[in-house]
Amino acid sequence: MPYYLTDGIYPNWATFIQSIPLPQGPKAVAFAKRQESTRKDVERAFGVLQSRFAIVKNPALKWDKEKIGKVMRACVILHNMIVEDERQGYILANTSEFESGESNRSSKVRRRESVNVDMLNIRNLVRDPQIHERLKADLVENVWAKFGDRSD
Repeated sequence: MPYYLTDGIYPNWATFIQSIPLPQGPKAVAFAKRQESTRKDVERAFGVLQSRFAIVKNPALKWDKEKIGKVMRACVILHNMIVEDERQGYILANTSEFESGESNRSSKVRRRESVNVDMLNIRNLVRDPQIHERLKADLVENVWAKFGDRSD
């Protein structure tokens, strides 16, 4: 199930993963630190895109997901091209930490017509507090397995 890193204002749904406010133990501390850091990075990046491209700032309620995805990709590419052009002695960052080999996940969003599911069932799954807690616990374990007690 896809999820979003959020802060404490969102409900405890399976698709919203908040940090742990008072983490107890090294696993919870590591997860909270990574979740908060990553969420802030995404917020900053989106803020940069909003300040540079008006199309990202304005509501896109009537657009389909495929069009929104294309617009966002185009803005990210244009932003990166601008940054690279403006920066003297541009140095590529080491991205090996984020590369995990081939993925079987697709970046394409399925069209609404092609999805044949019971929307009520999905709504119940998303709002199930047990699924939320299980996903969060799995993410805590995943962060711990990947990063351990490293302090970076």
